[in-house]
Amino acid sequence: MAEEGRKVVIGMDGSKNSSFAFDWYLKNIHRPKDHVILVHSPEYHSLGQSSFAIANLGHVAEQVEEEQKKAQEFNDNLVSKLKEAGIGGEVKTVGGFPGEALVKTAENEEASLIVTGTRGLGTIRRTLLGSVSDFVMRHSHIPVTVCREKPE
Repeated sequence: MAEEGRKVVIGMDGSKNSSFAFDWYLKNIHRPKDHVILVHSPEYHSLGQSSFAIANLGHVAEQVEEEQKKAQEFNDNLVSKLKEAGIGGEVKTVGGFPGEALVKTAENEEASLIVTGTRGLGTIRRTLLGSVSDFVMRHSHIPVTVCREKPE
């Protein structure tokens, strides 16, 4: 009987922590037949930061276009990352809160595992901002691996 590959969802946000999680996956648990789904949930930082933008719809449109361009460039880099590592897979951009995006994508794709990094937020910041890794661990119905880089 031929071995079937797993579907593995990995959260990618451009941070050092998500790159660490991807590298950890590669070095420690990657199987040749795995299908990796890199999930990017872009946060549009420049939108809504200016009260001027509310009065100027043209400015808002420019900001949206710029954010979309950045997201596309990031996705292209992720596709290259998969190719360079020799991994079969794809990149998905999913809107919304990153934790929800990871869990929903894993469910939709019938994934076997979710891998995510951690931002290492302190207790207060985690309480106010919410922790993606905490959310994923609480809401996922499949195994979750949270990768934390050792402090320097």
